[in-house]
Amino acid sequence: MAAQRSAGRARAIRSAAPKLSAGAKAEPRPAETASADDPETLTDRAYRMLEELIVTLALPPETILSEQSLAARLGIGRTPIREALQRLARDGLVVILPRRGILVSQINLKTQMRLLEVRRELERLMARGAAERATAEESAAFATIAREMRRASDESDDMTFMRLDRQFNELVSQTARNEFASRAMGLMHGLSRRFWYQHYRESGDLPLSARLHAEVAEAIARRNPDAAAKASDRLIDYIESFTRKTIEA
Repeated sequence: MAAQRSAGRARAIRSAAPKLSAGAKAEPRPAETASADDPETLTDRAYRMLEELIVTLALPPETILSEQSLAARLGIGRTPIREALQRLARDGLVVILPRRGILVSQINLKTQMRLLEVRRELERLMARGAAERATAEESAAFATIAREMRRASDESDDMTFMRLDRQFNELVSQTARNEFASRAMGLMHGLSRRFWYQHYRESGDLPLSARLHAEVAEAIARRNPDAAAKASDRLIDYIESFTRKTIEA
């Protein structure tokens, strides 16, 4: 994907995700070691790969996980897998049951609206902060994400959109320079992406969602805080509408 080639040139959105064509299955490649110039630790890599498997429902809700099987599947040692699972538990994507194992958490429809109440305020705050504080390199990275979001919109490419969404969220979190807002948002992103991925075919509009994300990224790239805040609200307006349709279906 062009997004990954561009992301490799911008530290802010570096990603080791494998290249997939539209509609391809989201199956991470085994990767036991990190290269010397790659800042991503094995725990980071295990977390990213497992989160993608959970968010894209390759590991569906109520799946029982084991460190040993996940280590074999991803080609990563059990210690990074264990640490990644602990992070995923904090994110609400898995539940660690003492003496019973690890369970992929259920998707609760009605909690999404409460989550969105918090997301609206935090997303607006962070979009504005990112537009105010972005460096030239970060602005260029946002412009790249915006272009690739529009391409994903044109091609209705769900996997490219999902991965760009993750890169976008991470870059906003970095650029906003507010560790408290970033921590709070980090607890919501995985749950929100999984909810979207489960229901967008029935109730969602992937091209529209990708374009709305692109508008936020473009406003941040232009370093226009007011435009970024308004674009963020338009995005959350759409996500709320999508969520209501899903609950009412």
